[in-house]
Amino acid sequence: MTSIGGAEMVDWNLAVATATRLVRPGPDISREEAREVVAELRRHAKSAEEHVRSFTRMIPEGSEPEDTPVLVVDRAGWIRANVAGFRELLRPLLEKMQDRRGNSPGGAVLGAVGGKVTGVELGMLLSFLASRVLGQYETFAPAGRDLPGSADGGGRLLLVAPNIVHVERELDVDPHDFRLWVALHEETHRTQFTGVPWLRDHLQGEIQSFLDETDVDPMTVLERLREAAQSLAGGRPEGEGGEDGGRSLVEIVQTPAQREILGRLTAVMSLLEGHADYVMDGVGPEVVSSVAEIREKFQQRRARGASRLDQALRKLLGLDAKLRQYRDGERFVRAVVDEVGMDGFNRVWTSPNTLPTKAEIAAPADWIARVHRKAES
Repeated sequence: MTSIGGAEMVDWNLAVATATRLVRPGPDISREEAREVVAELRRHAKSAEEHVRSFTRMIPEGSEPEDTPVLVVDRAGWIRANVAGFRELLRPLLEKMQDRRGNSPGGAVLGAVGGKVTGVELGMLLSFLASRVLGQYETFAPAGRDLPGSADGGGRLLLVAPNIVHVERELDVDPHDFRLWVALHEETHRTQFTGVPWLRDHLQGEIQSFLDETDVDPMTVLERLREAAQSLAGGRPEGEGGEDGGRSLVEIVQTPAQREILGRLTAVMSLLEGHADYVMDGVGPEVVSSVAEIREKFQQRRARGASRLDQALRKLLGLDAKLRQYRDGERFVRAVVDEVGMDGFNRVWTSPNTLPTKAEIAAPADWIARVHRKAES
């Protein structure tokens, strides 16, 4: 998502304009129905907060963490929010690359491309994602005039109304149940970050370490992007890739040190996503009468993807890995809660040292042995 040359590494305004222009239109819905959907999603976000806190017991009774805003947005609003987040998160890397552009032997090559083309490329990526995301807790969310954030920039919860309506119609499920079900998942993410004060800084530190290790040599970046293009086109050199049919862009554009960091990040993200899935299914039967039907149909939708191009893009962008995070993380949380109860599971939030490793996500008994039995011995 970066290039070298020009006054800006990434033309962020062009990225927003491109994504907004290319994104698919939302479902056909009247103005009055749209207002009703927005109002209902806001109500569900509020009620989900109470359900999630009661079920997870992550926030002590009587305490009130700093509030973070809930925004019901359209696809263009999601795009603007994520561009603002990317800009903030990637700032150190872009400044590093800016310093290198004049001295790099490949700087002239990428300099001809410049921030304009990079903005278009980022916009194309966001236009693909903007019609697929139902909700998102934005962990790194700088406040803007029309996109409020928490007082310390700690985050905001986004619910993407047209996408929620599109999926509930596609699955042919009760729309009111589905909207609450989605809100439960996203509210769990908000509870994770507001209830665990150190989690945001820890995650930001890991991401910045990953970015600090980025090889900013332009010719190396070009070579890795060439590999990525070959992967998407099915033209990898013979012998490359594993049984899963090739690597994602995230896997290709990284150094050995980044692979170690990415392993830790994968474990954390698997925990967060799996925990959210576990909570929304745990709360669901009490407040979402059709939760079993919704879960079955939604899992089938997750698994099958869409067109061949959609599946290729999911692979290249690493979205298939995200689907595995939901599955593997939920299995980890379920196994631990079954063995040591919810309060025993909540030891995972004690400190970065009690987070599961990537290996422990696949072997929950190892995490229990390390965190519980070691503490009890």
